[in-house]
Amino acid sequence: MNGAPASLLRACRDLTPGFAVAALGVAGATVVNAPLPSVSRLVVALVIGALLGNFGFVPQTTRPGLQFAAKRLMRVGVVLLGLRLSVSQITDLGPTTLLVIVFTVFATFFGTQAIGRQMGLSRGFCLLVGTGFGICGLSAIAAVEDASGASDDEIATAMGLVTLFGTMAIFAIPYAGGLFGLTDVELGTWIGAGVHDTAQVVAAASTGGAAVLTTAITVKLTRVLLLAPIVAGVNVARSRSAANSGLTTKRPSPIPLFIAGFMACVLIRTLDVLPNSTLDVAKTAEGLMLTAAMVGLGAGVDIGKIRELGPRPLVLGAVSWIGIATLSLGAVLLTV
Repeated sequence: MNGAPASLLRACRDLTPGFAVAALGVAGATVVNAPLPSVSRLVVALVIGALLGNFGFVPQTTRPGLQFAAKRLMRVGVVLLGLRLSVSQITDLGPTTLLVIVFTVFATFFGTQAIGRQMGLSRGFCLLVGTGFGICGLSAIAAVEDASGASDDEIATAMGLVTLFGTMAIFAIPYAGGLFGLTDVELGTWIGAGVHDTAQVVAAASTGGAAVLTTAITVKLTRVLLLAPIVAGVNVARSRSAANSGLTTKRPSPIPLFIAGFMACVLIRTLDVLPNSTLDVAKTAEGLMLTAAMVGLGAGVDIGKIRELGPRPLVLGAVSWIGIATLSLGAVLLTV
């Protein structure tokens, strides 16, 4: 009995410094966002985290808490995002928009892997990049990292690429949408289909108004639903490959817990069993979780290490980013 409380206290002690930095980042982003509502709080939080991390203001003692925020709080935020989405919203998108989502996800997922393997990169790394860019960024990478067989350096590189190009997309896609004269629905669909991470989608869409944000979130969350069959397929393929090789490995869970939680929240919202006050509290908690996660993500962006990655991973990331942006924009212009 004494061991568990001691372990809990130890974990809290290790995480507290990073949580404090994340909380300060959330507070700073909120202060900046208050007089400038057009500037997304998530973007500000990401910039704050990157500045702190790259200018030496993030000591080693804060790393566990910031990494926890970037990974675990991100997942909690994604789960709570499910309370924004109902099955009726998905069906209201219509078959053409659903086709845009499915086409973009699978074209990016398989296309990135094919290009990466042609460049001589490992299958595991290509799988991570294809999943991260195609579906939902860091959360997707975390969902398949065990099944990928990739090294820790490859996992870190894939996450760095998603963070780097996803951050660029926050600014580039809304700007390009204005140049192309897209309507709110078209821009929201493009952002939801073409930006990698869920938090990055929210950050990009929040600059365009309520209609853009609502459409982007619905498209993105519908896109996130495709993580379940893809992760299940990857895990089944891994199990079959291990069996054919005569290896005995622990069978991975086909659907990660946070994806199951997200889908459960979608079901709860569809059943309409929660009062609006509870949904408002959940939305506030979701915003805080995602903002804290963005501080953690930003603190993990090491510009020096990104420069050391070499040209091939960066080229693959750039090709995948341009590919998903172009494919999704073309599909939107042709169908929406």
